[in-house]
Amino acid sequence: MSLIVMKFGGSSVGDAERMIRVAKRIIARKQQGHQCVVVVSAMGDSTDELIDLSRKIYDGKPPAREMDMLLSTGEQVSVALLSMAIHNLGEQAVSFTGWQAGMVTEAIHGNARISEINPVRVMEALANNNVVIVAGFQGMTEIGEITTLGRGGSDTTAVAMAAAIKADICEIYTDVDGIYSTDPRVVKVARKLDEISYDEMLELANLGAAVLHPRAVEYAKHNQVALVVRSSFNENEGTQVKEEVSMEQGIVVRGIASDKDVARISIIAVPEKPGQLATVFTALAKEQIDVDIIVQSGVQNGSADFSFTVSIADIAKVMQVLEGIQEQVGYQEATSEVDLVKVSIVGAGMVSHPGVAATMFETISALGISINMVSTSEIKMSCVINNARLHEVINALHTAYGLDAEQQAFVGGPSDRR
Repeated sequence: MSLIVMKFGGSSVGDAERMIRVAKRIIARKQQGHQCVVVVSAMGDSTDELIDLSRKIYDGKPPAREMDMLLSTGEQVSVALLSMAIHNLGEQAVSFTGWQAGMVTEAIHGNARISEINPVRVMEALANNNVVIVAGFQGMTEIGEITTLGRGGSDTTAVAMAAAIKADICEIYTDVDGIYSTDPRVVKVARKLDEISYDEMLELANLGAAVLHPRAVEYAKHNQVALVVRSSFNENEGTQVKEEVSMEQGIVVRGIASDKDVARISIIAVPEKPGQLATVFTALAKEQIDVDIIVQSGVQNGSADFSFTVSIADIAKVMQVLEGIQEQVGYQEATSEVDLVKVSIVGAGMVSHPGVAATMFETISALGISINMVSTSEIKMSCVINNARLHEVINALHTAYGLDAEQQAFVGGPSDRR
């Protein structure tokens, strides 16, 4: 007998018919001799509907505490209905909210992190031969305040619960049958991956791939949770996410991701003297603004220009911060630019294979597209470009790196070493 955590997203339990289908799948696993803990998201678009309802009630941004009280109800509906469906099919089940399942979080509303899990009631229910249904996305502070975990919170709940109860595997069921080399809606010949490393998946998730949330992958890596992503609509084998993967078929680039939430901020004619960058980025950090790619030009006539990327939602706050330090820094002008996208390639094999960077630059250049900014690490490379031809770029890169289904994989070349 093994202990399994199964997580089902909102689309998997979007209506009564799908809920019953999920219940049958869980029962099938239990009847194979497994103990099952199931983590569930809110049904379909119910979270968005609750947010829309709050906007009709409250002008502006509602109190964060009350939004957590509101949004946590979506998952509570799901767990109760799923438990009923399992009972109706003749098996025992019990549903728990996040706090009943022992999810303790930090005291931050809207994007809390899990501090600890005390799964006493979960283990007791399993010992009594129940399927345990746990609400994802939510927890409670030490003083009893309800919190939510932010985007992708149900994935994080599932992985954290799997670590806490020492589950043999954590299965993430979704509306796709695994992790692909890129979005199959963009590239029709995208390749489904049999396996991917934690590090590669974490990079892809951070760079825009929406199959798994970065925090869940990070938690899985830290706790060495065996993770599988698979479809809730068929029985196909999914994708394993684990510490190390084979380098079969010479795969150098594992996947391609894109992120349209990119704005470029440029600061023009910054006097060249020590501490200028520290002044700018310390001021931004104090306002909790995340900065991604940073590029500085060469010094000319005693000054330099530099640019960096931020989330589009942060543009107004960034410009306000820069205006407040203009006299101190002495720059001439600050500008912002949108209609950009960050396209990235990821692969653990990139560091030891030549030609990876050159191929990316050549492929984008051959389309007549300019590259505005570049960022690299050992296992990823990102280029910021205009977003008008994003799909064309992704398809071209996918082919260039041998990622098309049944295509021979990219093996590098002599023109570059990185």
